[in-house]
Amino acid sequence: MGDLFAHADALEARPVVAEAPPVLTVGMVADLIRDVVEGSFPRVVVQGELSGWRCHAASGHWYGQLKDDSAVLDVVMWRGVAGRMKGIPATGEAAQLTGRLTTYRNKSTYQLQIERIEPAGLGALMQRLEALRAKLEAEGLFEEARKRELPLLPKVVGIVTSPTGAVIRDMLQRIGARCPTRVVVWPAAVQGANAAAELVAGIEGFNRLQGEARPDVLIVARGGGSVEDLMPFNDEVVVRAVAASGIPVISAVGHEPDVSLCDYAADYRAATPTAAAERVVPVRAELLAQLAGTQGWMVQRMGEMLERHAVRLAHVRRLLPDPMRLVVQARQRLDEQSDRLAHALPQRLAVARDKLEGLERMLAAQHPHKPLERGFALVRDAAGAVVSSARAPAGEIVLEFADGKRKGTLA
Repeated sequence: MGDLFAHADALEARPVVAEAPPVLTVGMVADLIRDVVEGSFPRVVVQGELSGWRCHAASGHWYGQLKDDSAVLDVVMWRGVAGRMKGIPATGEAAQLTGRLTTYRNKSTYQLQIERIEPAGLGALMQRLEALRAKLEAEGLFEEARKRELPLLPKVVGIVTSPTGAVIRDMLQRIGARCPTRVVVWPAAVQGANAAAELVAGIEGFNRLQGEARPDVLIVARGGGSVEDLMPFNDEVVVRAVAASGIPVISAVGHEPDVSLCDYAADYRAATPTAAAERVVPVRAELLAQLAGTQGWMVQRMGEMLERHAVRLAHVRRLLPDPMRLVVQARQRLDEQSDRLAHALPQRLAVARDKLEGLERMLAAQHPHKPLERGFALVRDAAGAVVSSARAPAGEIVLEFADGKRKGTLA
C-alpha cells in the first residue's frame, strides 16, 4: 500500500503545466493501471468464501470469485498451478489464497492470480446449507423409498421455471423433437427475493389441478449460475414443496456440478434442464421402432408356436386310430352282439323253461297226496293232526285216501 501512496504523491508533486495532457490509447491506460496494481501488490494472501468456482473444460483453468460479507474478488488459477494441487476446495468452502493481484484488461477488472490455495473449512453459506440438509434428511425427505417411478409416456408435462430465456426454449424444443407432448409452463422467478415463493406457488398450483389439466410429471428447472443464484432451490419451503408433491418431480437445476437440496427431495435429478427434457419423454421414433420390433418378434414367436403345435398334432394323429374306423368297428361289434343276443335269448328261455318244468315235476312228486294214489292213507286225529305213530293215544281217527275219507277208531 505504501508504494501506491508514494506513486500518488509523486503524481501530485509534478508541476502543473498549461500544456494539454498526452493522448493515450485504451491499451496504454490498461497497462498503466496494471503496472500500478502489480507494483503495489506483488504477493498477497487473501481468505474468503469461494463462489462460482469452476474449471473451464477446454482450457483446464479455474475461474470464480472469493467473497466475504463486504466485497467480491475475481480469482483465476491457471491449469499448471491446478495440476500441482493435491486438493482443490469447492464452491461454498472457505479458502486461503496466495497469489498476485493483476488486471484483466479486456473487461477493466482486477483479479487475483492464484499460486497456492488451501481450504479453510466450510463457508458460512455452505454451513447453513449443510445444517438444513442434515435437518431435512433426518426427517426422511431424502429417502430413496419415497421416490416414485416417472411415467413412461406422460400426457401432460408441467414445468415450473422462468417463461423467458434459453432454458424453457431448449426444453420445449427438445420435448417437441423427441415426442410431441402437451406442456404447461407455470411462470416463476428462478432467482431473487420472490423466487422461492413463486416456485412453491407453481408446484402447489399444479398439484391442485384436476382432470386432464393435471400434469403427469413436473419439472422444476433453471440454468446454471453461482451458488447465490441457485439459493431459491435450496430454500426450505421449496424443498418441502417438492417432497410433498403428489405428482412426480424432476429437479433440473443448474449444470452437472451444481447440486441443490431440491435434487435430494425430487423423485429424479437431471444434470441439466435439457437432460430433464430428454428424460421426461421417450424418442417417438425409437418407441415406434421398438413397438414394431416387439410386434415382429411376437409374430415370429406365434408362428413358431403354431408350427410346434402342428408337429405335435400330426404326431398325436399318427398315434391315435382313425375315429371313423373306431366308430365302424364299434358298430360292427354292436351288430355282432345284437345277433348273439337274438340267438341266445330263445335258447336261454328254453333252458329256463325246461328247468322250471323239471322243478314243477319234482314239486308235484313231493306233494303229500301223491303217495295216496299209490295206495297209502293219511291218518289224522279228530283235531286234524297227522298221526304218525301206533303209540298215539286211542281215539277217533280219519283215514284219508286218494279218492275219499273214512272214519275209524284207534284202539
